[in-house]
Amino acid sequence: MLDRNAENSSMHTNPDLVSDLLMGMRLYGLEYNRTQVSPPFGLRFPAIEGRAQFHFVGRGPVHLRGPGEAIHALDTGDAVLLPRGGEHSLVSDTKLKCQCITEFQPKALCRDVSEIVARSNERDQSSDVLIFSGCMEFDLGSMHPLVSLMPDVMRVNTLLERYPEILPILDAMEREAKEDRAGFAGILARLADVVSAFIVRAWVECGCGGTSGWVAALRDPRLGRVIAALHRDPGRDWTVAELAAQMGSSRSVFADRFQAVTGMTPVRYLTELRMRLAAQWISREGMPIETAAQRLGYGSQAAFSRAFKRIIGKPPGAVRVAQPRSRPAATDRQASAPAP
Repeated sequence: MLDRNAENSSMHTNPDLVSDLLMGMRLYGLEYNRTQVSPPFGLRFPAIEGRAQFHFVGRGPVHLRGPGEAIHALDTGDAVLLPRGGEHSLVSDTKLKCQCITEFQPKALCRDVSEIVARSNERDQSSDVLIFSGCMEFDLGSMHPLVSLMPDVMRVNTLLERYPEILPILDAMEREAKEDRAGFAGILARLADVVSAFIVRAWVECGCGGTSGWVAALRDPRLGRVIAALHRDPGRDWTVAELAAQMGSSRSVFADRFQAVTGMTPVRYLTELRMRLAAQWISREGMPIETAAQRLGYGSQAAFSRAFKRIIGKPPGAVRVAQPRSRPAATDRQASAPAP
């Protein structure tokens, strides 16, 4: 799934662009659970819109059922990332009915990390299954198109041959999951963030599963330069002529090529990019709406708000939410200029 032949899938044609765009994508853990449960068991995880889900098996085996009808056999040391979340279950037997994870009463271990214990035998814990789970949020920035292209389930074991350096991290997670050493909960949470980000980066480096569209634009050296320019400076007053010059072609050839590959006009692409960035800044960083509008090139807050609602589906003020942790501010290089 993730490990593809380098000659068919690598993005060596434009490594600087891929690296630059990856710098705009982050993955934040919102809450974590260490679950210790005795077979037979069935744990259902409901779908949460806009959230990714991570699971690490500290002691197995366990079956991942879903999203959909897919079943994945997991064992000790396995890790999976469900980038779009979706309803799924962790079960000892694929035929078992499940209890929703929200019905358990977790015990807080530290900030953002809790523990769920559901044992049938308090004395003998050797057959218990240990699972460390994280509910995560993609802070996509300018990388928004990627998440819709990702597989439902991304397994770390498909990366081990190509990326052996991840093995020590998984070994450390297994040790921390099994032992109640000082600070283990916080260490597990940070390691889960690292492994999840590693899975996503490896998928990108291996060619994004051979997907087309937006990824095809990144692979095209000339069109990739245009995409990179838009992502680096979304607040600039870009014209079709300037973007065509970036590609080194006429305006008509550029416009036709851009729409054929991305499925939208350059103006639409830039507007969507701006609004996705604005949604992140306003909702996750608490940036004032006026500041976001100015950084993205809108001289009028009213014009910005109309564009925002058209793309996001709600006004800017409606996306502001309470945040579990601070976010770094947007870079100053995203300067203001007139918007399309």
